[in-house]
Amino acid sequence: MNPITDFIESGILELYVMDVTTPEETQEVEQMAAAHPEIREEIETIRQSIEAYALAHAAEPSPTVKPLVLAIIDYMERMKNGEPVSSPPNLSPASKVEDYAAWLNRPDLQTPAQLEDIYVKIIGYTPSATTAIAWLTDVAPEEVHHDELERFLIVEGTCDITVDGEVNHLKPGDFFGIPLHKKHQVKVTSQVPCKVILQRLAA
Repeated sequence: MNPITDFIESGILELYVMDVTTPEETQEVEQMAAAHPEIREEIETIRQSIEAYALAHAAEPSPTVKPLVLAIIDYMERMKNGEPVSSPPNLSPASKVEDYAAWLNRPDLQTPAQLEDIYVKIIGYTPSATTAIAWLTDVAPEEVHHDELERFLIVEGTCDITVDGEVNHLKPGDFFGIPLHKKHQVKVTSQVPCKVILQRLAA
């Protein structure tokens, strides 16, 4: 029996690379690696294999993730700096753009000079509802919501919201609610960005 081969085949090197060995096992691996080049080579081979597997199976994050995370950070900073908590009304078919004038007219919530594909400013948050002003310049990727109701009120520009293949043409003043469990996508159809009141409610 070859003790080096046995050590390599024991599985401890894979555990070491994944950082799940005990302190004693970590010390043992590092001592063996210091003494035996073949163990160092095997550790590097395992690292490369795990990295290649991770890259091959990596899921591309939705383009909406970054703007939403940035919007949350921005909102938390505003609250920390003393902005009073506000409660925008829930969106419904009876909603009007004027209902949100207090937020739409705020100087700090206007269209940014540098506008990316999706830009979001949260204007109200509770555990059951998040309300935001959002700007879209092209296409919001297809999504499906299983635990929250997504609603739109168009403020400026126009867009098509496609739900399970059915296209809905929306213009300023239009309300639209996304049903649960339905694939949907938003595509801007105007020359200017489509500015909306966006609300997500816990279902």
